[in-house]
Amino acid sequence: MSVLSDTIEQFIKELMSEYEGKIELQRNELAQHFNCAPSQINYVLATRFTPDKGYIIESRRGGGGYIRVLRLRIDESNHLFRLVTSRIGERISERDAQDVICRLIESGAVSENEGALMAAAVSDKALQSPAVLKDNIRAGILKQLVLVLMSREEK
Repeated sequence: MSVLSDTIEQFIKELMSEYEGKIELQRNELAQHFNCAPSQINYVLATRFTPDKGYIIESRRGGGGYIRVLRLRIDESNHLFRLVTSRIGERISERDAQDVICRLIESGAVSENEGALMAAAVSDKALQSPAVLKDNIRAGILKQLVLVLMSREEK
């Protein structure tokens, strides 16, 4: 990971916490602040502020253009159901599974320890099967884990 990307991500997250999960940025101003190309800002936003990680990015181009970053507030059971039905699907990569688990931890749906166990269960190291099957098996395991979370919350 790039140190600059990490720094930009941390800066944006700190702003988000100060402004209750909603900020508007000027791409060029942020690039000047970090002495980088605007494309570096785009990269950080595109890879580290995704819906899977709990963010929505809106932008408007032009002279008065902006980038709006919104932190999603979720209803846990509804969010968990959507994870099972749409995001996880029939296949999920290890990276995407880790992103889903991080989002569950950040939202408070699971503890750090539960998240670590979930991450271990869906890691490539744990899935001793042919590479072509790992993403399918991982999706099944992750869906089942999330379903258990949903049933735990309903009690």
